[in-house]
Amino acid sequence: MKKVFFTVGIFFLLFVSSAPLKAQCAMCKATAETSNGAGSKDLAGINRGIIYLLGAPYLLTMLVGGVWYYQRRKDQKAKL
Repeated sequence: MKKVFFTVGIFFLLFVSSAPLKAQCAMCKATAETSNGAGSKDLAGINRGIIYLLGAPYLLTMLVGGVWYYQRRKDQKAKL
């Protein structure tokens, strides 16, 4: 159990303390550069949106996995 909390804690610290990323596909980058050249300040918003869309499936998978793990653990304790 301590190992699970340690692993989750390390993952959380790495996730929170990561450096700002510029996760853009080629199309998004071209759009952002043209918008930035025209005086728009949407570049940071595009980056945050991409990171949000990238992280959502991972968070959902972790949630489902956590529910499954604790439910299975609860069922095993009930059998004993």
